[in-house]
Amino acid sequence: MTNTHNKTSNKHIASGHRIGIVGGGQLAKMTAQPAMELGCEIVILERTENTPASCLAADILYGDWDDPANLLNLADKVDVVSLENEFVDANSLKAIEQAGHQLYPSSTTIGLVQDKLIQKQALSDAGIAVTPFAAVNSQEEIIQRANRLGWPLVLKTRRNGYDGKGNATLNSAADIGDAWTKLDGNNRELYVEGFCNFAGELAVMVTRGSNGEMVNYPVVESVQKDHICHIVRAPARIGDELADTAIELARKAVTTIDGVGTIGVEMFLTKENQIILNEMAPRVHNSGHYTIEACECSQFENHVRAILGLPLGSTEMIAPAAVMINMLGEEQGTGYPVGIEQALAVKGAHIHVYGKTATNIGRKMGHITALGSDINEAEQIASKAASCIRFGAQK
Repeated sequence: MTNTHNKTSNKHIASGHRIGIVGGGQLAKMTAQPAMELGCEIVILERTENTPASCLAADILYGDWDDPANLLNLADKVDVVSLENEFVDANSLKAIEQAGHQLYPSSTTIGLVQDKLIQKQALSDAGIAVTPFAAVNSQEEIIQRANRLGWPLVLKTRRNGYDGKGNATLNSAADIGDAWTKLDGNNRELYVEGFCNFAGELAVMVTRGSNGEMVNYPVVESVQKDHICHIVRAPARIGDELADTAIELARKAVTTIDGVGTIGVEMFLTKENQIILNEMAPRVHNSGHYTIEACECSQFENHVRAILGLPLGSTEMIAPAAVMINMLGEEQGTGYPVGIEQALAVKGAHIHVYGKTATNIGRKMGHITALGSDINEAEQIASKAASCIRFGAQK
C-alpha cells in the first residue's frame, strides 16, 4: 500500500511542470532546487520517510519503487518521471511508458545499465574500450576465468552495487571463498573483471536531450578511497588530446545507451595513457557536484532541462579550477554537522549538508566545493572547510 501526502491534486501547475523523481536522497534534493527555480514542482516516490528531498517535495509517495502500481501512481501525478538511482527494476519501469507517460532515462536505458555485465557487453559491442569481463556462476568458474584473464580479478555483483558495496578483489584462488560469501554468490548473479592497474580515475558528465542534443562538462579526476569518492578535481590535469579522447568516449557511451538527462561516465587512465571506460551511472552523479558553483549551468539544472525538452545550458566553468570534497560519516550517530560554524567562516567554501538524520561510516553526508585560480588553491580552501566538520559526534 502506498501512502500519499497530497499538497496539491492538479497534475499541471500554472507556472510550470510537475517532475516525478523515483528516490528522495541528496541527488533528488539537488535536482529539485534548480527545478523549483524554473517554476516546477517535485513529487517523489520513496521507500522511507525523512529523506533529504522530502523537505522540497510538493507531494510525497511512500512505497516500494519496484512495484509498478506505485510507479504508475507517481506518473499519474506528474508530467515526466525521472530517477535518482539506477536500481529501480527496468521491467517495472516499463509500466510507466506502456501507460503513455514520459520516463527519462527510459526503461530500455536503465535495462542496459543496471546490470553491469549487460552494460559492459553493450559498450564493448559498440567498440568502446572496457576492462575484460566474464559472467561467473560458480567458484570453480572464477578459476577458469582467471586462467584467461589473469590475477588479480575483481569479483562484482551484477546489480545494485555502489561505493564499493558489491566488489571484492581476488589476488589468488585463496580469496575466492570469502569473496563469494561476502557477495552472496549462491543467491546473487556475479561477474568478474580483469584488474586495471590504472594511473588515475577520470569522469565526464554528459547531458543529452530527448532530441539528441548533447553537452558535456570538463573531464575531472577523482580520488577514491575504499571505493568511495573523496575528492573531485576539475578540470583534470591531463593533456588536451587525452581530454578530447575521454570526452569522445563518454559521448559515444551515452549515445550507445540512448541516455536522456545527465549521465556520469567513469573511466580509468592507464599508465600507458589509454582511457578505458569503467562504468556508467544513468543519473546525476557525485563527480558532477562541483558544477553547482563552478559551471554556468549545473549538471542538475541541465538534467531538468533535458527531461523537459528545454534547450541545454552552457557547461563552461566560471573559474579556472574547482575542487569538491565529500563529507563522509566517520562513525554511527547523528546527522548533525558538528563544526559547521567554523567551516562557514572559511572564505570561498561552498558547504552542502544533505540533511540525513543519521550517519554511519562512509555514508555521504554532504560535500564542499571551492573555486580557485588553480587546483591547489581550490583544494586548500575546500580541505580547510572540510576539516572543520564531523558527522556522528554529539552537538
